Amino acid sequence: MQLTSFLHRMQFAFTITFHYLFPQLTMGLAPLIVILKTLAIRTGNRQYDDASRFWAKIFGINFAMGVVTGIPMEFQFGTNWAQFSRLTGGVIGQPLAMEGTFSFFLESAFLGMFLFGEKRLGKWGHWLAAFLVFLGSWLSGFFIIVTDAWMQHPVGYTLLPGGRFSVSSFWELLTNPWALIQYAHNMCGAVITGTFVMAAVGAFYLLQRQFADYGRIFLRVGVICGVMASLFQVFPSGDLHGKYMARYQPITTAAMEGLFKSQTGAPIVILGQPDEEHETIDNPIIADKVLSFLIYGTTTAEVAGLNAFPKDQWPTNIPLVYFAYHVMVGLGTIFVAIMVLAAFLLWRGKLYQSQWMLWIIMLCAPFPYIANTAGWLTAEVGRQPWLVYGLLRTSQGYSQNVIAGNTMFTLLGYMGLYLLLGILFLFLVPREIANGPASNSHPVFVVTASKES
Repeated sequence: MQLTSFLHRMQFAFTITFHYLFPQLTMGLAPLIVILKTLAIRTGNRQYDDASRFWAKIFGINFAMGVVTGIPMEFQFGTNWAQFSRLTGGVIGQPLAMEGTFSFFLESAFLGMFLFGEKRLGKWGHWLAAFLVFLGSWLSGFFIIVTDAWMQHPVGYTLLPGGRFSVSSFWELLTNPWALIQYAHNMCGAVITGTFVMAAVGAFYLLQRQFADYGRIFLRVGVICGVMASLFQVFPSGDLHGKYMARYQPITTAAMEGLFKSQTGAPIVILGQPDEEHETIDNPIIADKVLSFLIYGTTTAEVAGLNAFPKDQWPTNIPLVYFAYHVMVGLGTIFVAIMVLAAFLLWRGKLYQSQWMLWIIMLCAPFPYIANTAGWLTAEVGRQPWLVYGLLRTSQGYSQNVIAGNTMFTLLGYMGLYLLLGILFLFLVPREIANGPASNSHPVFVVTASKES
């Protein structure tokens, strides 16, 4: 049964990790497209319109990939995790249904209007379509975060006979403080992905000496929005999230920091390797008393270590939690440094000519994906061994009637199909980038049809 549980978790982890590569870019690009449309109306510069259409094509490709890769996860709730769905469906079913019924249809309907209806809508109608696509994508993120936040910090529920959960206050569920903080942190991470990708394409155009006007637009919008998002991600969103986690999930905090023993004036580990067997950190580089200060605002506060809690409540993979957290924090710090430096060069009028900085920005495009994935690994693996923190263990939620062989077969099938989808994505997006914004006056498949004819 342990192997079956492991394979169920691996299958869901693979599908959701691959899936989230796409929504994080759509949610990050959506506000940037609205900004480009706003600049087009304010300045009357058609290049901003061309730029918004170009990124709408990239958005559309990501949106389609997100839909295709997201559907299997819905089925896994009823197959691999049927017991979890049976017990918690009375709570999580409501925000998930709202995500599909309201935000998904809002986003998809107005995306179609934005891509195909510019001439009929006029400039303000087209701007409104862009804004509603942004609203739909961010509402979708909110309802998903509300669902996950309830699993992290359950509120507004009633425990029914038989171990089932029901909503006692839908308003309390929607305004869960954990959800609000996590939502701000997650959406800011998506914006960082969008800004780095936009700036990277702009840097690529300038380095290639093609579409230079658009390259400058992409760099300017990407860097200005990127520096604000990167700073906000550290403070206040990251700071608040860390403090809230230390308050309500102190075991997870201890695992993230590699703190095996409770300490007064606890240090923060900058680098090192956790040794779970001996409950130590190998080769540590530490900053004394910093962890106590970051969590409690004083260097003399005591921070609970893993030794303060029963071992059966420790995260099931402490090294993974520790390394994922440190990758996320390390990359977040690098993002701040890169964007602040790029903003300084932009302010001085030297960014477009600084090839070394353009190379850095272009090569950094994949790293926000890594940081966002590491952040979600920290949150979800750190919650273990609980599906619903403190209430429902992971071992109680999986489908014992689905044998390990069936799960392995479908996992391999998903890997094969997603490999094909990944190749298709890596063909479509670079082709759009190579075509450039000026030649993207029509949707991607219209361009394809005209070329084939």
